Amino acid sequence: MDVRLSPEQRALREAAAHLVDTYAPRTVADLDDAERASKLDTALAGAGWRELRDATEGGQPVAGAVEVAIVAEELGRRVADVAFLGPIAAAELRRRAGLPAASTAETVLLRPDLSGLLVLGADADVDVGDGVAIDARGATSALALVAGVDGYELVAVDLASARIARDLTRGVAAAAGSGSTRRLGGRLPHDELVAWTAFVLALTCADLVGVMRGAVQLARDYATLRHQFGVPIGSFQAVQHLLADAFVASEGSASVTRHAAWAADRLPPQQALQAAAVAKAYCARAARTVCETAIQVHGGIGNTWDCIAHVYLRRALLSSQVLGDSGANLARVIEYQEIGPGTGGIHSGLR
Repeated sequence: MDVRLSPEQRALREAAAHLVDTYAPRTVADLDDAERASKLDTALAGAGWRELRDATEGGQPVAGAVEVAIVAEELGRRVADVAFLGPIAAAELRRRAGLPAASTAETVLLRPDLSGLLVLGADADVDVGDGVAIDARGATSALALVAGVDGYELVAVDLASARIARDLTRGVAAAAGSGSTRRLGGRLPHDELVAWTAFVLALTCADLVGVMRGAVQLARDYATLRHQFGVPIGSFQAVQHLLADAFVASEGSASVTRHAAWAADRLPPQQALQAAAVAKAYCARAARTVCETAIQVHGGIGNTWDCIAHVYLRRALLSSQVLGDSGANLARVIEYQEIGPGTGGIHSGLR
């Protein structure tokens, strides 16, 4: 694996950085600016980045997981309040099931604890009320699964209006009610579900890496501006140690995430899931520490509503829960090592 970005990937990073630096919120008050949020959504749609995992004529995705992770990281860096993870996850699910791209905005329906996709019984119109559609801003439906003998079938579940909750930057919605599902057909073998899980785990890690980098930058900027005893607080060794440790954690997370994104396209499904589980276990733990460090560096103001540091922590906590937190993914890693690849043992990590 070559960890260096190609010229095209560097250009993509620069474009994504420019977009979020222009339209993403800078303060907590900006989250209430509907005009700004609309411009951000329009710019993201115009860039075509939500279609990066749509299928080409040969069935392959338009772009690789590394490219998608680059965009996800930049959106996390500025806690961009725009739908990306949900639509990308839905597009990847459709592609792996052999279905065409959606004609309207959609996301995915997860279990109540966000640990995996919601799997319905044979009657796909029941028990959808407990599902949680994340990143549902603008989405009218979410994808869930119906279990079959040799895999899964996709169903679309109509959504009620999304509400902004949890991390303040991504909408959350519930199913509209009984009878709100539509069978889409297609067939998703279990290995394809494993591969999809590895891909989405890598994206959640990329979001966490971006959040960590944004939080570190936020704390660093504050440490250079805030003065105590006539000098910037960043000149105090204790603050320097906090920021250094946070920077090391974010860089380590970036390294393991890059490998997980590469593995999502290059390794067999079980090995890709192993790489993604390692990355998520590392990033989920590091992100909470880094974001809490950013709040600590801000001192008393860091615990107030007006300081945007808490938005970084909220986003990190939600991304950490999607498809399993640190503990759940450590369990996947341990199970894989004990049972080994090729035996089906890693599959039970999807429960």
